[in-house]
Amino acid sequence: MIAFETALETLGPLRTRPLFVMELGVAPIHAVGAPGGADQRVGTIAGGRFAGERLSGTVLPGGADWQTLRADGTVLLDARIVLAAADGAVIGMTYEGIRSGPPDVLARLSRGEPVDPAEYYFRTTARFATSAPQHDWLNRMIAIGIGHRLPAGPIYSLHELC
Repeated sequence: MIAFETALETLGPLRTRPLFVMELGVAPIHAVGAPGGADQRVGTIAGGRFAGERLSGTVLPGGADWQTLRADGTVLLDARIVLAAADGAVIGMTYEGIRSGPPDVLARLSRGEPVDPAEYYFRTTARFATSAPQHDWLNRMIAIGIGHRLPAGPIYSLHELC
């Protein structure tokens, strides 16, 4: 058993490995609404692309990002998309995230103005599912990422959590 006092030393620091950069195009948002102080909205994924050393391809149209907008302006993301790898493999990707920041920065993002990604917090966790043997390794890993919201849609830098 790992002793609490030596856990950091025994387990070591978190390690990551670059996975890919992904750019998504998002169609206009549908405001769904919700009870109890949080609004829900749905962004349909119009398509996109992703590229990395081990995995590249396109994002197929038709995915969706169900978002919960909290009263403090924080957005919780819950997305499901389909990746088409350059080698023909089809890969399901789900990711959850959080985008938060000072009210003035979030207001600028909402208006589609350029905002430095260092001005707000945008992080994600992702999981994958595929039956393609060459990408089976994706079924057994978690990715973490940093996002940046652009007017046409988000861009993410994803890393395998080793």
